[in-house]
Amino acid sequence: LGLRPAFRLMGERLAKSGYAVLVVNPYYRSARSPVIEPGASFQDAETRNMVMPYYSALSAETSVTDAKAYVSYLDAQNSVDVKRKIGTTGYCMGGPMVMRTVGTNSRMGAGGTFHGGGLATDAPNSPHLLIPQMDASMLICVAANDDEDAPEVKNILREAFAAENVSAEIEVYE
Repeated sequence: LGLRPAFRLMGERLAKSGYAVLVVNPYYRSARSPVIEPGASFQDAETRNMVMPYYSALSAETSVTDAKAYVSYLDAQNSVDVKRKIGTTGYCMGGPMVMRTVGTNSRMGAGGTFHGGGLATDAPNSPHLLIPQMDASMLICVAANDDEDAPEVKNILREAFAAENVSAEIEVYE
């Protein structure tokens, strides 16, 4: 739902671990942050109706081009050691963005998805198809309700990561 305080806190935690961090508003093409008012819920139809057009403006391609621009921006900062790797996290729709970022950018050293949807699909541009290009440690946190709806996804991911010898921890959480 855009750039939220929780995401800023996650970014600060990664930065304290030594990573270069940039917390972004994925809907910057459509709306300035804050995109929604504090306390607004995606479960509310009015909030969903406002946010979904912003979400629809995003694609696999915009995920990749945005990630490259973000990394270029970070690398241009004097405080960023370009010899060190970068970490990325994403929640819900940010999960596929993380996979696409890690799978298309050699600067990435760590990726984490939380309640990520659409990580392994039948689509020809499914994020999991980028696993062979990944050179980063991954954490995939699957929500129990997502696992109930699509229990095969965690297994597809585990097999794909193992086949490429890519470090990945995949867990289902309540």
